Amino acid sequence: MLHLNAFLYGCGHHSAAWRHPDSRVEDLGEIAYYEELAQLAERGKFDAVFFADGHSVRDPAGAGTWFLEPVTALSAMARATTHIGLVTTISSTFYTPFHAARMLASLDHISGGRVGWNVVTSMFDAEARNHGMDAIPGREERYARAEEFVDVAQALWDSWDVDALTLDRSGAYADPTKVHSIDHDGKHFRVDGPLTVPRSPQGRPVLFQAGASGPGRDLAAKYAEAIYAVAYDLVAAQSYYEDVKMRIGSAGRDSNAVGIMPGLVTYVGSTMDEARSKKAELDRLLPTEQSLAMLSTFTGQDCAAWELDAAVPSLPPASEFAGPQGRYETILRIIEKDDPTVRELLGTLAAGGGHATMIGTPESIADEMQSWIGRGADGFNLMCPRYPDSLEDFVGHVVPILQQRGLFRQDYATTTLREHLR
Repeated sequence: MLHLNAFLYGCGHHSAAWRHPDSRVEDLGEIAYYEELAQLAERGKFDAVFFADGHSVRDPAGAGTWFLEPVTALSAMARATTHIGLVTTISSTFYTPFHAARMLASLDHISGGRVGWNVVTSMFDAEARNHGMDAIPGREERYARAEEFVDVAQALWDSWDVDALTLDRSGAYADPTKVHSIDHDGKHFRVDGPLTVPRSPQGRPVLFQAGASGPGRDLAAKYAEAIYAVAYDLVAAQSYYEDVKMRIGSAGRDSNAVGIMPGLVTYVGSTMDEARSKKAELDRLLPTEQSLAMLSTFTGQDCAAWELDAAVPSLPPASEFAGPQGRYETILRIIEKDDPTVRELLGTLAAGGGHATMIGTPESIADEMQSWIGRGADGFNLMCPRYPDSLEDFVGHVVPILQQRGLFRQDYATTTLREHLR
């Protein structure tokens, strides 16, 4: 069985989605909008919905400005759903373990055991300056703090035994011998414990990680129960999949028990032409000047005069590019695989960057997804280009095919997120 998460993000992952005449941009401050999206994903029997998070405003004039705080939003969404998991990002750089452990345990109680935590270390100076820092700490320091952070959070969740609550009205509320201090005194944190929230339904919320760098992959291999990944095509997915599965085994864990879920952008149509037209409709809404300027940054070329509906001009090999290699190599892969026009390239980058993009009929998309399973993925983190329409297309047309092929659940057979992922 493959796994499916819905990565919820504003009006959609295409940066021009909010400009679409049918977008729900006016509803982004309304919790009912997110509740509807979670209910739609639950109708599709998804494992979970997922919120990323950011701690700075990028560009007030465009997409990418964060809105509702995720844990607060998911607390409301827990009351509007019954089965689907609820995954939130919490930064180990900007929170303390006690604060994070308390919030997540509370949400696990509220949801009846459906919570997951995407562990991130953050990466931008603008975010750090909103938390009293001059700049984001170096990668090595961030990941060392993250490891200690997770260890402390897990110890806090374990500070209440499963049977600690006695609720004896003539005696004790809890058995004092089954509620423990943790007495942690480490390099980054001093935490006595115990947690102020009794043990939650899952005991420990499910840990997700999205490690791409070496330290990130090691952190995922040591702790994660599921991993979000970035791969534009199956070749890139296989390379990451094999490396991380090996690291999980080297960490003394069962690699088959840890699902790897690359991000996936889909455009679904009854025909290939209809699917392509949905992408083209959003691509035409991109602000041309800003998009070409960003492409110039990514490629080291002056793209201002490039003709939008012509083929992408020849680019030098990655070995000759002096800028960030990851994004540039992804652009080269997109050009090699899809032979896009400049407009199509801008649209692909706008709707997921380096994540896989599948355009086609429900059958062709199901075929391509199936070809990844067990080779480069155990499931996917769906990044819909436009909400709710793209999610409705996927739930209504792709999920039934996956179910017919025996690749995805017909209904929920379990109640907690951890059980969904097994």
